[in-house]
Amino acid sequence: MVEAGRVFGAGRYSGPAQAMHWLTVLLVFSTIPVAMIMLQPGIPRSLQDPLFTYHKNIGVVILALILVRLIYRLLRPAPPLPASVPPLQRRIAHATHWLLYGLIIVMAVSGYVRVVAGGFPLEVWDALGVPRLVAPDGALAERAKAIHAVVRIPLVLLIAIHVGAALYHALIKRDGVFSRMLPAR
Repeated sequence: MVEAGRVFGAGRYSGPAQAMHWLTVLLVFSTIPVAMIMLQPGIPRSLQDPLFTYHKNIGVVILALILVRLIYRLLRPAPPLPASVPPLQRRIAHATHWLLYGLIIVMAVSGYVRVVAGGFPLEVWDALGVPRLVAPDGALAERAKAIHAVVRIPLVLLIAIHVGAALYHALIKRDGVFSRMLPAR
């Protein structure tokens, strides 16, 4: 049911799905500016090192969170879009969501492989005794670094498209699509 631009009932994402979505948003959005700053030439090591530490370790958290989200989504599919959403927009929304999952996984895995194969520490995970899943390999680390650098561009573009579509539905269409991901009031 739609009331004053809000969707209630079966058309909403569950509380756990909403929590995982917004936590993913927070973590991914925090890593983008960190990456931009840490890679700037001339950044002092006293700033660069903690940024690298944050970026690497949060990347592992993002990967785990996305895998949990995928399992949850497979067990509990997304609620249907309102009937007012045209079929082409439905297909685009569906494809965008799965591409976001895929690109975030590629980014997180390539980042992990770059760090571990490159022999760099994953400070938090190393301290917890989490075993490394990749052996040191300089060539593999360089390939992973290249993948990480290339995939960031379509990922950021797709995030911008997703945010733009959400804002379009929230501010212009006011059709309840955006509010499906907001906690009920």
